[in-house]
Amino acid sequence: MSTAHRPRRSCLYMPGANARALEKAREIPADTLILDLEDAVAPEAKGEARGAIAAALAAGGYGQRELVVRMNGLDTEWGHADLEMAVKSGAHAVLAPKVTSARDIERLDAALKKAGAGDGFALWVMIEMPLAILNIHEIAAASVGSHLTTFVMGTNDLAKEYRARMTPERAAFQTALQLSVAAARAYNLTAIDGVYNDIKNETGFAAECEQGRDLGFDGKTLIHPSQVEACNRVFAPSGADVEQARAVIAAFADPANAGKGVLKVNGKMTELLHLDEARRAVALDEAIRALAD
Repeated sequence: MSTAHRPRRSCLYMPGANARALEKAREIPADTLILDLEDAVAPEAKGEARGAIAAALAAGGYGQRELVVRMNGLDTEWGHADLEMAVKSGAHAVLAPKVTSARDIERLDAALKKAGAGDGFALWVMIEMPLAILNIHEIAAASVGSHLTTFVMGTNDLAKEYRARMTPERAAFQTALQLSVAAARAYNLTAIDGVYNDIKNETGFAAECEQGRDLGFDGKTLIHPSQVEACNRVFAPSGADVEQARAVIAAFADPANAGKGVLKVNGKMTELLHLDEARRAVALDEAIRALAD
């Protein structure tokens, strides 16, 4: 599947030091698996975890799931080895933590090229520091000509750095979330929302998924397999959405409507901009169905 059209509704973190979790991940219907070498792994276990992820990826069995390795920062003793392993492992991307500037993207891109990353290998970055929010435009602009394709919001780290509370409406983070989506869209990047910590609160989780979707995010990072099903549902176009999208496409394709910029489709005022949205919804629906086949 083309990475450009790949659904990224659910991006599940899996601890790299847990062999059982890496095995179980082969059966979890997440669109993306983020195999974690950073926060989920103690310093003394990082080398062993790196080897475990490399072995798991070599063994395969993950089907059409997108595979991303979350590395330690390049300024740590583990970062370069993590990045090189990710490039050689068969993963689709590496996720780098705590970027704050375009210079960070340039350093990571140079390291990827030195490690032999091809054009199809992607750089994802965590947006989790106050300076990243202040520099979000220059970070996004650094994607031009580089491997950078995806922003991942690190809302827990932002909460710590902001000294802010994580309330249900996420009031303290609205500016960060919205600026990150705006920068991602300006440079055709994927934008993934942050995690929801209260695993047992299914209602709260669904509400935050809906908020992230409404803000424009493509999907959400998850910390537990039980969150995958609801996340996949919220970030997928509904049956009614797809039906309306197909009706919009058909209406504009009708020769009787040639040259018209505004139509009424199923009682709704519809412009050419809605045609673009309709095509995107249908493409996403088809890509999701392809994952299920």
